[in-house]
Amino acid sequence: MQPNILVTGGAGFVGSHLVDALINQDYKLRVLDNFSTGQWENLTHNNEKLEIIKGDVRDLESVMAAIKGVKWIFHQAAFVSAPLSIKQPQVSFENNLLGTFNLFEAVRRQGSLARIIFASSAAVYGDNQSLPLHENLPCFPLNPYAFEKNAAEQLAVLYEKLYKVSSVALRYFNIYGPRQSANSPYSGVISKFIDQLKTGKQLTIYGDGEQTRDFIYINDVVSANIEAMKKVPPGAHLFNVATGKSVTINQLVKSLQKILKTVMETQYQSSREGDIYHSLADIRKISEQLGWYPKWDLEQGLTEWLR
Repeated sequence: MQPNILVTGGAGFVGSHLVDALINQDYKLRVLDNFSTGQWENLTHNNEKLEIIKGDVRDLESVMAAIKGVKWIFHQAAFVSAPLSIKQPQVSFENNLLGTFNLFEAVRRQGSLARIIFASSAAVYGDNQSLPLHENLPCFPLNPYAFEKNAAEQLAVLYEKLYKVSSVALRYFNIYGPRQSANSPYSGVISKFIDQLKTGKQLTIYGDGEQTRDFIYINDVVSANIEAMKKVPPGAHLFNVATGKSVTINQLVKSLQKILKTVMETQYQSSREGDIYHSLADIRKISEQLGWYPKWDLEQGLTEWLR
């Protein structure tokens, strides 16, 4: 049967969980992934139910082929490391901005009515201390990754205005959960801490540990994407995806040590270039407009992941 949904980056962390959830709801899926960071094993349990295209969002022809016949596009393919984007700005730009442009341009060229739901990031806010962060605040990107995500949001608004290409940008805050590799340069802080605690390595915290983050469990991110697909009308829309609660990195370490029943020595190092200090989302917009609320608090999410 003809797939009605495309997931770019479908073999990656967020993309593969989204694939699982959509297949469980009986949607027909196509995945586009270059497998540079995505893992085949994230899809093997579903490969008979999927059409998988090994291709790159940086190649317009591959994107044109991948979107044929679909009604919804979940765009998760990205170069997702802010620190690495500073060291490799061209690679970051090509993946994040050119790749997103190709998707919007392919929809325009084909005259498709497909709706694009794409991953943006809380990084667009920069070190904005007007907490909690809401969608109408100005953006102050501190690195190429954040700039590219912010530019993609503006591209979406432009393509809706000029060409009636509808989209939803979801500003993910700090996601964690299964399949988040601790060995990748793209890894989140939680996956790295868990690996260090399990292997008996010294915990490394950049900065004083009092910086705050709004951590959101992968299952909640997936449900936000699906609610956006089902409930958002045509247009160019933007929502925060987070819990609306923040914890310090030091508090996070204590929670992990409690769940894993271990205590490790902690080493503090200098803050990394481009890192923000405080982050906390205002989620009223997505809650009021989509009826979406996070179901997993940090301790529940960590316990589920580690059980």
